[in-house]
Amino acid sequence: MPVPMPGARLPTVQPLERAFDRHRRYLFGLCYRMAGCGADAEDLVQDTFERALRNPPADLERELRPWLTRVAMNACRDHLRRRRARGYPGTWLPGPVEASLEDPLHDGVDPEARYGMLESVSFAFLLALEALTPGQRAVLLLRDVFDLSVRETAETLEMSEGNVKTTLHRARAAMASYDGQRRPITLEHQAAARRALEALLMHVVSGNTSAVRELLAEDVVSMNDAGGKMIAARKVVIGRDKVMTFLRKTTRTGMFDLSWRVLNGTAALMIDSPYPKPNYPETVVFWVELDGVGRIREFNLMAAPRKISRLPWDSLERPSAGEVLGALRSALTQPPPAQWALPAARDFLARRLGFS
Repeated sequence: MPVPMPGARLPTVQPLERAFDRHRRYLFGLCYRMAGCGADAEDLVQDTFERALRNPPADLERELRPWLTRVAMNACRDHLRRRRARGYPGTWLPGPVEASLEDPLHDGVDPEARYGMLESVSFAFLLALEALTPGQRAVLLLRDVFDLSVRETAETLEMSEGNVKTTLHRARAAMASYDGQRRPITLEHQAAARRALEALLMHVVSGNTSAVRELLAEDVVSMNDAGGKMIAARKVVIGRDKVMTFLRKTTRTGMFDLSWRVLNGTAALMIDSPYPKPNYPETVVFWVELDGVGRIREFNLMAAPRKISRLPWDSLERPSAGEVLGALRSALTQPPPAQWALPAARDFLARRLGFS
């Protein structure tokens, strides 16, 4: 529950608190799509309430959601400008949040908009938004995700309607690359992503390089975000051979706790694997993006403590027998055995028996 600002008048605080409680989930979803980080979104929602208390609207009897949207958008644009001015240590990735087909991080039914509510919290969409200015991001979200009219968007962002149209045109142009390869989020897509990630980790741990090569797209990229707090690759790793080398050097074996979750609309693996060296991440989140033929085109690792702080880490436990069997099944079938079994056998004989 928000804490009233010192000296705030009670008749002002009560209606604002009621409105804030009623629209808190909506405001979080709005701020998360603007900021791309759950912890930042929580701070921005609180900032919205504090700004509202300092400068409340004249009419507290009207519907306050549009007014709160304006306050939140001002806070979010200020936040994005500060973040870009500071710079970011290494590769920036969205902070994962729990969002699924059943719960797309919104308090209502998806509107008839250009982008659906779940798509607009997907990792790919949030990464694409990073190419936009704070103003473009705000306009695109209000128009193409939350389905506000040009007039409503102009009033919310305190812009002219002409400026809204021009800004939206530029924002859509910047999203053209994303639009050209966007894929619907389905249960089948989530299941395929999980099987691919299971197979990849099993093949990497077992040293099955032939299978790893077949799983990865030729132009695969690996992105790692540790927020500058932990040791991780600070640059994007590009290309099958380089990504294979990176995976081989960074994948650890041994006992660990894990949990499969649906984060940002896709299957993701949360792992708690205590590392003996200081400044190396113990808790990490993995997810993959697949190309049109089911190969992995992105392998992502999130270890930034602030960005994963809201996730349910207390739900982790040792892998069950069923999870182990499922991962083995994924590894045995992805890629098809004919593509990797014989090369793997040759590698084994070459290493162990000296055959060539």
